[in-house]
Amino acid sequence: MIGGKAAPGYHMAKMIIKLITSVGNIINNDPVVGDRLKVIYLENYRVSLAEKVIPAADLSQQISTAGTEASGTGNMKFMLNGALTIGTMDGANVEMAEEPGEENLFIFGMRVEDVEALDKKGYNAKEYYDRIPELRQAMDQIRDGRFSPREPDLFKDVVNMLMNHDR
Repeated sequence: MIGGKAAPGYHMAKMIIKLITSVGNIINNDPVVGDRLKVIYLENYRVSLAEKVIPAADLSQQISTAGTEASGTGNMKFMLNGALTIGTMDGANVEMAEEPGEENLFIFGMRVEDVEALDKKGYNAKEYYDRIPELRQAMDQIRDGRFSPREPDLFKDVVNMLMNHDR
């Protein structure tokens, strides 16, 4: 289950939500896994919906680039209700690592100092695209319309952002 919403003028957020639902449509209707794995997008994720979802969650994924996000508390609510946290060392995950201990979270990815070093060196998405076959395959499928066969260019802005503007 993935929850979220996008402001009316936030084109990229809307396209990411559309991509999530399009990938979900492929997975949910796949003859091999469609009856065992489902992608569910929770529209207009808000407090009243969170009150229902958080107590039932087993896992909370909280990912953002280290050192870039405000400290939210949604992941704390998930943890207080027994969900395991998988995420980056950012936002409230930093505070959660200090209190219950980092050994009680599943932390991955870069730390703030790693992000700063990469910023100084310069980030080039194409280097990762060229080096990681699974990433290249995923990006190619998005670019080539695998998840939007009726509109093959639908996600070109997402691919362009990830390849040319994402930090």
